[in-house]
Amino acid sequence: QAALAAEHAAVYGYGVLGGRIEGKRGTEARAAYDGHRARRDALARAVRDLGGRPVASDAAYALPFAVADSPSAVRLAA
Repeated sequence: QAALAAEHAAVYGYGVLGGRIEGKRGTEARAAYDGHRARRDALARAVRDLGGRPVASDAAYALPFAVADSPSAVRLAA
């Protein structure tokens, strides 16, 4: 459940930064976003397969700093 919660947060973070990264870094960010979504979905399935109820994502997450441009988006991704 903790790993699933972390993937929910990562998917949210990549959603925030996705529109702010350009060029090659944008392609990398989309790939990372897709990877986190896939891990989130796999973890949710694993929890269900074990008889549990997957933890839901929060509506929003507090970011460690403002993401207003490409450099700050790359920093968040890192």
